[in-house]
Amino acid sequence: MATQILMEAFKILIVLLGAPLLIGWIRMLKCWSQGRTSAGVLQPFRDLLKLCYKDVLLAENASWVFRFTPYVVFGSTLLAGAIIPMVSTELPLTATADVIALVALFGIARFFTALAGMDVGTAFGGMGSSREMMVASMAEPAILMSVFTVSLICRSTSLSQIVRVMQEGNFLLRPSLAFSCLAFIFIALAETGRVPVDNPATHLELTMLHEAMILEYSGRHLALMEWAKMMKLLLIVSLGFSFSYPWGIASTMDAKSLAVALGFLAMKLMAAGIGIVLIETMMAKMRIFRVPEFLGSAFLFATLGMLSYFMLET
Repeated sequence: MATQILMEAFKILIVLLGAPLLIGWIRMLKCWSQGRTSAGVLQPFRDLLKLCYKDVLLAENASWVFRFTPYVVFGSTLLAGAIIPMVSTELPLTATADVIALVALFGIARFFTALAGMDVGTAFGGMGSSREMMVASMAEPAILMSVFTVSLICRSTSLSQIVRVMQEGNFLLRPSLAFSCLAFIFIALAETGRVPVDNPATHLELTMLHEAMILEYSGRHLALMEWAKMMKLLLIVSLGFSFSYPWGIASTMDAKSLAVALGFLAMKLMAAGIGIVLIETMMAKMRIFRVPEFLGSAFLFATLGMLSYFMLET
């Protein structure tokens, strides 16, 4: 039991340190693709450390919701990282993980972030919260439909069981999985605030979605919010690979298997970073009124995946 707890703590450490590294890798690749000099993969760590040393400034009318939200968002995102089978399916929290619980944890973080955006009464905070809820109202049904398609194939909503079944079976040619993976890619771009749905590097308030809700945060509160956002990108990418390419995830607790799984995870994240940079380099951010069409397409692909399962594979 002590060994399992230590391994779970090691996995949480991977989430905490791997998220800024993934963001640094993406930023470095984007700089290289644009012919600019990069600050290096460790720059997100420097940014977070700088924010932690700065003072926290609060609006006069900020309630307990505004102060409490960074800790709720950070904690719920970290708990989601503890239950996703990124390196092993035998860790204590991973063994009891469920798809619905994972979506609920992400929903808690979004709910409190939207409340904090409206709490201080600024125009941009309210605008960002309303836009975030609009995206969530279309993204969450699509992601549930996409994940439930995989759950039907694997006969379980347990994340660990899904990974085991996917590792043992041959599902590469299933049309239901192809539609589900395509829908998940669309949803992942929206859930993580990446181009073409949102631009994480924007400085134009009128085009912001997620950033508009946290404009009033500073100091360690802003550091927690930014760190949670980095972790969410890592977790969404890891979840997608767990469903579509689970090979390399360890099924035992021995050191060799975990080391191999860690190497596979690093390669997957590097490949995901390259894919994100290619998408953001070739595409521009779409208008906010086009986002429903984008997410509607994701829901359509997820629905086609489930229909394909019932019509062609049962």
